[in-house]
Amino acid sequence: MPRRTVRFRRPPGTRAGQRGTQPKVVALGGGAGLSASLTALRRITGDLTAVVTVADDGGSSGRLRDELGVLPPGDLRKALAALCGDDEWGRTWAEVVQHRFVSRGELHGHAVGNLLIVALWEQLGDHVQALDLVGKLLGAHGRVLPMSAVPLQLQALVRGHDPERPEELSTVRGQATVALTPGEVQQVHLVPHDPPAVTEAVRAVLDADWVVLGPGSWFSSVIPHLLVPDLLDALTATKARRVLSLNLAPQPGETEGFSPQRHLEVLARHAPKLAFDVVLADKDAVPDQESLRKAAERLGATAELSAVAAVGGSSQAESPGGSTARHDPELLAAAYDRIFRMHGRIGPWR
Repeated sequence: MPRRTVRFRRPPGTRAGQRGTQPKVVALGGGAGLSASLTALRRITGDLTAVVTVADDGGSSGRLRDELGVLPPGDLRKALAALCGDDEWGRTWAEVVQHRFVSRGELHGHAVGNLLIVALWEQLGDHVQALDLVGKLLGAHGRVLPMSAVPLQLQALVRGHDPERPEELSTVRGQATVALTPGEVQQVHLVPHDPPAVTEAVRAVLDADWVVLGPGSWFSSVIPHLLVPDLLDALTATKARRVLSLNLAPQPGETEGFSPQRHLEVLARHAPKLAFDVVLADKDAVPDQESLRKAAERLGATAELSAVAAVGGSSQAESPGGSTARHDPELLAAAYDRIFRMHGRIGPWR
């Protein structure tokens, strides 16, 4: 596909990411969990990059993926919307790209942002350039990158997927199915195995001051990043400090019944050599704080317990699995800012 270089002038009233005294942060995840993290992080740094999962196969994204053979754009769209500012320009564009058509025809359920992203992919022939262009149009306070340039299928090994055979292991295919699967997920992997990472994503992780993984659907949005070899190598080798941000509640189906420390244990099983500096959790979501602290120590991390949940569900982003629990963007931003200040930094902020 031919490539075209497009020069885009930033719209009036928007600003480029501010540098100088701010940390360079990379946030990894997908869906509502990553959106919550980005909405908070853009409040404390102007040097922010989102690295997003590309295994979604449901809804509008799944239909576009099946019909056109493209990367699923939905989680990328959500990340771009989360990076929109709180001014009129940002709020307007966030609403536009998130708008879904309601009709009796083929457009029903499609999100405007999904169509825009896919159109630019076809026009430019370059995933990264197209996403950068959408980000400039929106005045996004950061950059959005896919973790891989090929569409991925998520597969899970599930115990008790058939309720009548509670000890039997079954393979469940597809992110949308894994996210709501009955039974207990034992392990996940990607097809194709060992997919290539996007070069810009690897470079961003290696060049970061802080890397934030989570919150989000644990097996379908968080752990998949650790299944891309080049990305895992970068996460392991980077001099950045690493934060693992936990969900406010277990996700129905995927992690139902999981304690906070169990989330850490299954992540370590998928990437046993990956260490963290901080594990962030909402203090009211941790019934056994000592067990979480010990689990964090096994990852090389300290546990930070802060009030980050919204009161009355006022946050912009929904928790994974449709939970009523929400992150409060201001409280989550304050928690990240406190972690960045208290736990030091690698070199001067850029």
